[in-house]
Amino acid sequence: MNARLMLAILCGSLLLPAGTQAQDMPGNPFIKHLYTADPSAHVWSDGRLYVYPSRDIAPPRGADLMDQYHVFSTDNMVDWVDHGEILRASQVPWGRPEGGFMWAPDCAYKNGTYYLYFPHPSGTEWNSTWKIGIATSSKPASDFTVQGYIEGLQSHIDPCVFIDDDGQAYFYYGGGGVCLGGRLKSNMIELDGAMQPMQGVVDFHEASWVHKRNGLYYLSYADNNDDGVKHNRMRYATSASPLGPWTYRGVYIDPTDSYTNHGSIVEYKGQWYAFYHNSALSGNDWLRSICVDKLFYNADGTLQKVIQTKGHGTPYGGTPWPIPGKIEAEDFDDGGPAVAYSDSDTLNNGGQYRTNEFVDIEHCGEGGYNVGWLGGSEWLEYTVNVAEAGAYAVELRVASQNASGSSIRVEFDGEDKTGTIAVPNTGNWQQYATVSRDVQLTAGKHIMRVLMGDGAFNFNYANVKKKVVNVVLGTSVEEDGSLAAYPNPTRGTLTVEYRGALGKKTIVKMYDPMGKVIKEQAITTPRTELNVEGFTPGIYQLKVQSRTGTTTRKVVIH
Repeated sequence: MNARLMLAILCGSLLLPAGTQAQDMPGNPFIKHLYTADPSAHVWSDGRLYVYPSRDIAPPRGADLMDQYHVFSTDNMVDWVDHGEILRASQVPWGRPEGGFMWAPDCAYKNGTYYLYFPHPSGTEWNSTWKIGIATSSKPASDFTVQGYIEGLQSHIDPCVFIDDDGQAYFYYGGGGVCLGGRLKSNMIELDGAMQPMQGVVDFHEASWVHKRNGLYYLSYADNNDDGVKHNRMRYATSASPLGPWTYRGVYIDPTDSYTNHGSIVEYKGQWYAFYHNSALSGNDWLRSICVDKLFYNADGTLQKVIQTKGHGTPYGGTPWPIPGKIEAEDFDDGGPAVAYSDSDTLNNGGQYRTNEFVDIEHCGEGGYNVGWLGGSEWLEYTVNVAEAGAYAVELRVASQNASGSSIRVEFDGEDKTGTIAVPNTGNWQQYATVSRDVQLTAGKHIMRVLMGDGAFNFNYANVKKKVVNVVLGTSVEEDGSLAAYPNPTRGTLTVEYRGALGKKTIVKMYDPMGKVIKEQAITTPRTELNVEGFTPGIYQLKVQSRTGTTTRKVVIH
């Protein structure tokens, strides 16, 4: 499967579904033809909103290949113009000979000149030689020329320039837990006094940004992934002065699917907006994409938590998949990368079906097609319509030749319903097996997302079956009623009732939560008892194999 960027396609302008908070904006990420991060947003005198991001380069190698700044602008928050490249490392005379490392920039305007501030190392030992370069232009999105760098600074990153109502410019930067601020002289390229630590911020990591509203100054920034959170959150503090001291206020953007985050806040046409980035387009932490959502303030001036939105596609063929029912893997929603699917693969394998999507689809050994070359942080979305609320079994038909490590899971409307499911080694890329989880679903239209874990495997289809409660047996069984296991949960004896065709090779196996077979015996009668006394509490899989196929059940040991 491949989410090739389709460079001929311009910036995304897909509308969010009606009723969402940001229904007048494109689905996130709003730039889809390039990988972009660290958005710095400003409104200039021509009435347009401009964004100055960094650019991630594929294939990723961490953050060292970042280069080639582009500028994007809009006058309606829907249609975005790519003004093209304005600067790259090879144009920095004092810069690192190897290039790259053009990280998060910012831009300011004063007295007819636009000032682009950018971090870039001056030596091969990049981490100790950071400088904050300055390029200037009479235009907001072209003709920038490097003028030098700000003298007297430590080796830090992430410049931010804030110009107060009185025309005084302030400069902020930092990294690695250090946040510094100071004044700039009127020439915008020299410090006016010493830089000073910003007092009062909590868990600062990087990405400082300052804005002002109703006389109150806001310092926002990315944190250090503390409190057991894997990815950066965006926090903020407020002050009556542009240089503090600051009063910590909390988190205003929760973690995205990217390890990092970096944001800016700006008012445009009476509405405040929060810009940030995620990895929805690529599924890779270092191939990021810029996003924007509306920002709202409470009456006391504190920020409301930003609701992260994304666009959703439309059903392939125009009609949502009915549930209960079978959903073909290759018939994921229309809408393109970051909307209907995500892929970190840069190759176009397969190419047998829906070739305009550049998704890896091949002929399947079970007939029809399958989506192949899956793994990493990839996902596929399907619009579904659940006939009635209740218990369902989600069965996923998968194949892998990997020894171990592959996994898959399913979300409905962003909620993880199945947890991580191990994809077994089936012995061949076209030898398929079924993995299953029981879920509870509500009636109506939903977005079902199938997410791929590490490893590699093929995906043929999902079969979502309605379950009915068998009062006599005290357990849930599928509509076909071929297998029941009770009592469930249990801790002593588990009765397995199999209503399929029996034969010499009908076998029941029990798998522990790690996927290891811990019990196996032949079935010779419709009802078989298994002793599970002493088993570690957890969720186990029961599998009956016969000449007619394989049936699975989830069993809870308590």
